[in-house]
Amino acid sequence: MTAAAGDFVTPGSSVAIPDGVEAGDGIHDDVSGAVAVVTGTLVQSNGKMSVESIRPSVNSPEIGDVIIAEVNRLNPKTAEVRLLHIEGKDGGHRDLPALKLFADIYVTNFVDRFLPSAGDAMRKRDIIRARIVELDPMLKATTRDDPELGVLHALCPQCGEDLETSSETPDFNVACPRCDYTGYRVLSNGFGHGHVIGEDIQSLNRPGARWSPEAEPLLGHDGARPYLSPVADHRRGMSHEMPASARRARASQSRGAGGGRPRREMHPTTCTLCGTKTQVPFKPTPGKPIRCRDCMDRVKDGKASRDELAKEREVMNAARAGAGEAMGAKLFVGGVSYDATEDELREIFSAHGELKEVHIATDRETGRSRGFAFVTFTSKKAGLAAIRELNNTKLHGRKMSVQESNPSGGRERKRRPRRN
Repeated sequence: MTAAAGDFVTPGSSVAIPDGVEAGDGIHDDVSGAVAVVTGTLVQSNGKMSVESIRPSVNSPEIGDVIIAEVNRLNPKTAEVRLLHIEGKDGGHRDLPALKLFADIYVTNFVDRFLPSAGDAMRKRDIIRARIVELDPMLKATTRDDPELGVLHALCPQCGEDLETSSETPDFNVACPRCDYTGYRVLSNGFGHGHVIGEDIQSLNRPGARWSPEAEPLLGHDGARPYLSPVADHRRGMSHEMPASARRARASQSRGAGGGRPRREMHPTTCTLCGTKTQVPFKPTPGKPIRCRDCMDRVKDGKASRDELAKEREVMNAARAGAGEAMGAKLFVGGVSYDATEDELREIFSAHGELKEVHIATDRETGRSRGFAFVTFTSKKAGLAAIRELNNTKLHGRKMSVQESNPSGGRERKRRPRRN
């Protein structure tokens, strides 16, 4: 059967082209006749017979689309999900482009409740409903702030049975009807019903509620890797024992009661602005501003007066000078006679202050003096005085050059300009 204008054709369909009409797009015409090469509808316009192709639009998610997805991987702070379906969209069931096949859900976008790691509210192979919130540079989704979003279906990690909602334990909202597993999921109102929305079960998610002291140690405070907590572990059940390696790693960390992150060592110090005693989680550096929380806020808001800031600078300068004095001074002594000994240098330099060390550099092979030495004073003031008094003085007929040692271990060199 030969197709005419208005007929639906597929590749290979014979097409009747009237006299005076040319073959257009989608039609191949030769001595044997005209045939369609694409699927669509024959259209005759402007002296041409063409095939108006009927191609489905690309199934690509947009911001605001509601998706059905499967949890593919659990990272410390994100759950990577594989998109299966886009709801309310023609052809939403079709495969997606490779670059739009996976999306990330950050742990803060799970539910309105503190969760240390992504594995505390989702598991691998869970089926979820989520909303797309970002497209570039990669897909991002959320299950928060909508009772229809969240986990739709979950399997027991111990025995593989379908999990059911449970309110027996306040901190956990799912349980296995076959074994003793209980856990927590960020539940959708469609949990256990698939695409059918059931009764409102959002109270089981306990939004805004704190975790009990009994549940707190079971959460994934270690970021779910390399060892997943009993709650976050999708490979083991709630009752399994922690591996010995993980137990040793945790025992080596200083933790507070009830688990949590390792405690940071606090160092006592004094606020450079107001002078009150405070503590900071780092070792204070003399001469640097160290402020209490109230003073930090005042400086940030511009409420600290000029007089207060000027006084703080005086305090920091004094601390810097005191720190420099406490560090002492290391002097480089050049032009040392090859006959001079360390005892002779110690006797000459000790007249200006207490010494920490005197060292004459020697050749590794011969053991002979290399003609220079290092003298270290306990006081910076004494070291500067020794430079003033002993520089360009003679020892065994050779003039000595005394100067403060370069901390970098050598003379500063000027960089040569690069050649173009």
